[in-house]
Amino acid sequence: MITRNPSLTDQVKEHIKERIASDGFEGGRIPPEVELANDLGVSRTTVRDALSRLEHEGTIYRRQGAGTFVREQGLQIKSRLEDIWSYEQVLEDHGYVPSVRVISEKEMVADPMTVEALGVGPEDTVLVIEKLFLEDEDPVIMTINRIPSRYLTDTEFTNDEATPIYEFIEQHCNRTLSYYLSEIVPVSLDADTAEALGVEPGTLAISFDEIGFDQNDTPIVRGTSYFRDDLIRFRLLRRRSGT
Repeated sequence: MITRNPSLTDQVKEHIKERIASDGFEGGRIPPEVELANDLGVSRTTVRDALSRLEHEGTIYRRQGAGTFVREQGLQIKSRLEDIWSYEQVLEDHGYVPSVRVISEKEMVADPMTVEALGVGPEDTVLVIEKLFLEDEDPVIMTINRIPSRYLTDTEFTNDEATPIYEFIEQHCNRTLSYYLSEIVPVSLDADTAEALGVEPGTLAISFDEIGFDQNDTPIVRGTSYFRDDLIRFRLLRRRSGT
């Protein structure tokens, strides 16, 4: 039975995805909405909304007059770029057993790019948290998050820096990270970043440069993430508009 907290539609969606991943639908065919609704103890409307989201993601597809089916190619997408997720979850989705290591945590004057991105003054300080996400002892992802010091409601966050940044912001800034404006950038790793990731300086990598906004559309965090592309890859399912 599906409970009704926090989001019923999301719970149904994730339940269906789990059944898909475990080959829980014979022949890759999704049962009718009424049957799913009865099995899960929810309304048909909730099931329809969950299936619509899965169709939008590319996990399932509908064939006129035949029914709804699993799209095998969609299962190759481990992490959806339009979602906000923890990097621990990203590594788990790729089959890794993740761990997190905080490299440093310090307050410093905002650099020019952060001043422009977050609308802080050139002499304002930001809390900078650098972290590594590892598989066993192999670093896979490095992140740098910059939060304006003025948004911190307390300074008692020792040992909390390893939590996902959206949880850290909720706990210590009393704000909600609602969405990111993200730019995907190919980079040549500098010496410090390359050393942290265990690769040679100049190694090519994918980077996310992101501005995170709160529930009031205020920019509250600038994040930079670097990914070792020999250990992790992102895939997209691109379709023609309207299909």
